[in-house]
Amino acid sequence: MKLSALICGSSCFARKQYVKGFLITLVQAVLLWAIPGVFWPYMSKLGTLGTIKAQKTFNPETMKNEWNDYDNSFMILLFGIIGILITITAVVLWLRNIRNARDVEVTAASGKHVNSFRDDLADCFNVKFHRTLLSLPVLGVVMFTIVPLIVMICIAFTNYDRNHLVPANLFTWVGWNNFNALFDMSANGAFGYAFVKVLTWTLIWAVFATLTCYFGGILLAMFINNKNTKCKKLWRTLFMIAIAVPQFVSLLLVRNFFNDQGIVNTICANIGLTDWLKSIGAIQTNYIPFLTDARWAKPMIILINMWVGIPYQMLIAYGVLLNIPTDILESAKIDGANAWQSFKSITMPYILFVTGPSLVNSMVANINNFNVIYLLTQDVYTSTDQMMASANAKEVDLLVTWLYRLTQEQSNYKMASVIGILVFVVCAILTLLAFNQLIKGDKEATFQ
Repeated sequence: MKLSALICGSSCFARKQYVKGFLITLVQAVLLWAIPGVFWPYMSKLGTLGTIKAQKTFNPETMKNEWNDYDNSFMILLFGIIGILITITAVVLWLRNIRNARDVEVTAASGKHVNSFRDDLADCFNVKFHRTLLSLPVLGVVMFTIVPLIVMICIAFTNYDRNHLVPANLFTWVGWNNFNALFDMSANGAFGYAFVKVLTWTLIWAVFATLTCYFGGILLAMFINNKNTKCKKLWRTLFMIAIAVPQFVSLLLVRNFFNDQGIVNTICANIGLTDWLKSIGAIQTNYIPFLTDARWAKPMIILINMWVGIPYQMLIAYGVLLNIPTDILESAKIDGANAWQSFKSITMPYILFVTGPSLVNSMVANINNFNVIYLLTQDVYTSTDQMMASANAKEVDLLVTWLYRLTQEQSNYKMASVIGILVFVVCAILTLLAFNQLIKGDKEATFQ
């Protein structure tokens, strides 16, 4: 047991668990080789993120210009973090190995049966089958979610931008400077000014986009489900077509319809609506700036999103309406409740109880609703606010589209990482508050 602290498979070999001991020793050997040999060169440079810049020098032996052995700041950050996580995992496995060795020693000393490798393998598909099934998904989450998330958070504390792009240049740690720049509300703080504007619009958009589609879908489902409605299958089919068409196709078509020279503006000009709006001072141009003026674009984006989102909510609400106990509605009708009272006291609470988690998910999804904003405004809307333009933002941007512009158009990864962290914080707070309200009390017993 004591020797297993140095050679992890020793306890298994002593108990004639040769296959298990070989596998444990092999894992230890791989970790002992990988941590100092592969990851330590990166981990040792995490403090500076590299000091040797890339440059070409003439090699008289080969008579060619060759790159020097330069540092790559991003690779140092990525593999340094992976190395730290693997080191922590190795320590945990080492401690677990010692504990298991002691447990086996105690079991053997008490005269009880010690599991063989075959017994342990059978447990993996029997008693511990849940761990076997979860191992690969957990590994995938760590590799493709947790590690990139940690790297993104770390980038927020660096100066990784267009002037420090790898591998030609290096970037380094700058502490809280990026957060200070984002929360700088002084006259010269372009990012602080843009952040307040974009965050306010993001929250307004999330609330209106969620509630309009949610209640619109419920009302539409109730109208279709009403016993006086004719051709119910026809109406359901027509609205389901809106879901079947890919969202980006619908949005691009609608963007062309509401363009400054689009068909909607042509119709408005022909019927005299454009001239009337101009006469009362609502517009200053010879067209209605549906998507080119922030005062018009924001309400139009919410209206267009209703066309995209209401049919989906209608299907959810329609399924819920079919499961409302009819005896409750009939009892309310006998007691003298009208249609509005039944809706307010029975139908709506039941729908909200069933679709509450979906409502929270819709709110978070709308905060991160990249498609609607980007596809409707890209190459159409031009910012007229100089402070917003200085921060590479637009008045109609959400936090997620602003983040996209900073990375793809400006290569400002440091500020994009800061905004990504804040998007997570906003979504987490809203989700926790909403779920706290939804699960408060024994609401399930109300409908049983």
